[in-house]
Amino acid sequence: MALNRESATRWAWVEIDQGALRRNTRAFKGLLGPRQRLCCVVKADAYGHGAVECAKIMYATGADMLAVATVREGIELREGGIKAPILLLSEPPAESVSLLLEYEIMPSIYTAEFALAFGEAAVSAGVVGRYHMAIETGMNRIGVHHTEVVEFRRSIEFHRGIACDGVFTHFATADEPDGWDYKLQRRRFEEAVSAMQEAGFPCGIVHCDNTPASILDASSRYDMIRAGIGLYGLQPSDRTAAALPLDPVMSVRARVTRVAYPAMGEGVGYGFTYRVPRARVQVCTLPVGYADGLSRTLSNRMDVLFRGFRVQQVGNICMDQFMVAITQTSRRQMPEAEVGDVMTIMGRDGDEAITADEHARLRGTINYEVACDFGLRLERVYR
Repeated sequence: MALNRESATRWAWVEIDQGALRRNTRAFKGLLGPRQRLCCVVKADAYGHGAVECAKIMYATGADMLAVATVREGIELREGGIKAPILLLSEPPAESVSLLLEYEIMPSIYTAEFALAFGEAAVSAGVVGRYHMAIETGMNRIGVHHTEVVEFRRSIEFHRGIACDGVFTHFATADEPDGWDYKLQRRRFEEAVSAMQEAGFPCGIVHCDNTPASILDASSRYDMIRAGIGLYGLQPSDRTAAALPLDPVMSVRARVTRVAYPAMGEGVGYGFTYRVPRARVQVCTLPVGYADGLSRTLSNRMDVLFRGFRVQQVGNICMDQFMVAITQTSRRQMPEAEVGDVMTIMGRDGDEAITADEHARLRGTINYEVACDFGLRLERVYR
């Protein structure tokens, strides 16, 4: 059997729909006015979709800035040929300042110690280090407290080695823009920005919107939005899904590596948590497991797609493999599989689809985690 591109090293892969990624990027760009900017968040390897490849597509489709969570993620983009401005959405250890300057990565700043260390390194390098100031408005995660922003700026603004390129906050309840908590955070942010401006401190690019706020509250888009999960076609809430349709970018597929017909009563997988209930049940093995992001909590609870039909997963999901059962019933006659046949773990096959949201509901988590997990070690194929 000739090996296809996606199966050259292993019969399991993640498919990335480049067209869907472009459409989603354009959808967020379309929310903005002519002077507003789009920052595309590609942290966590673009939520499992491949940071460098996705960043190239987003930048070519209209992104103005890219955002990452770690210094290493920013360096990976630069080494991958990305020229766009890169924002680090946290304040890293002071030991990383030379790398930030070398690779032109703008850090978030919220402690004077880091700001001054960054400035000293910039002066030594003969450059000015640009940064974004994070403001704590209620999420209690990172940032300068909203009541202390002017005092903070006074403590660092004298340094000629640094310059403020932007200020931002992050909403904890952005999918509820009419809620009290959201409105309080927004008011605190606006008051903090106004206080800095009145004190004569430049704020640069003012931004606070993540995916849900970008979709649901046009008045809070300010100078820039930070789109994350929505770029990959995943919705943060039912409310955003109704407001801005998006196309899922990721599918997960695998080829059957073995077929068998265990006798009635025989067990399948570790612990024999599934036993064959009747004669003529075809058990198929697929080379994907919990080390690839397929959570073991889905054992005996999930389906996969085969030729447009849902097929039951059976037995405990292993580290590198799992099994499915194709069962014939009086109500439904199923096609049987052969070694090499493709099954869909997440994505569309004919009229049926298994979504990241379905996996998330079964796992008791969110679609963000599902997508990130599938990026652990499966090869990605871009189509």
